[in-house]
Formats: sequence, structure tokens, C-alpha cells
Amino acid sequence: MMDNGDLTRYKNLLLSKQQELSAGKSLADSIPTAGELRGDPVDMAASETYAATQVRLHQTDSKLLRAIEEALTRIRTEKFGICVECGEPISAARLEAVPWTRWCRDCKARQDATT
Repeated sequence: MMDNGDLTRYKNLLLSKQQELSAGKSLADSIPTAGELRGDPVDMAASETYAATQVRLHQTDSKLLRAIEEALTRIRTEKFGICVECGEPISAARLEAVPWTRWCRDCKARQDATT
């Protein structure tokens, strides 16, 4: 079982990352609309590539924000730091690297090997 000091530290890490992601530019501000595409074909292609990249980044950020919310819920329900797959504690080193993780290193490796 994790002590309150550790839980508070992880909660602060998660809240900090959540704030960092939420403070980013909104997707609507960063993607040019169809009417904005101007210039030669190279400029338009670059603009379309940029827009597609921004959409992918936004999707990734949205998934990460959901994972952070889930981790904060696990802190509130006293399930933080416990692998959802095997029920064993997640190592401190893994939680330091990825505080929103739901899986221990071994279960995550097995999961990645099957996908």
C-alpha cells in the first residue's frame, strides 16, 4: 500500500500533466479551414499535412487526458498503483515514468506482444 505522501506526489504529477495538456492551443485554432488553403500546390500540401498532424496530436492528447482522469479516479478509490490485469503493485520506477499507467511492466509487455 502506498503512503499518503507518495499518493499526493503522484496526484500532483498527474494534475500538472493534465494542466499542461489542457493549456495547449485548441484544435480549432491550429488547423486551417478549407478556405484558408492558399499558395502553390506545395504550400497547400504542407498545410494539409500540418492539419492532419494536428488532428493526430489532438487525438493523442485526448487519450492521455482520459488516462490521467482514470488515474486520478484510482487515487480517489485507493486503487492507484495496482495493476488492473494481475492485481500486483506497479513498480515505483514505472509510476515515475508513466504515472497514469494501469498495468505493471510485465502485463503491459504481454499486452503489447499480442497487439
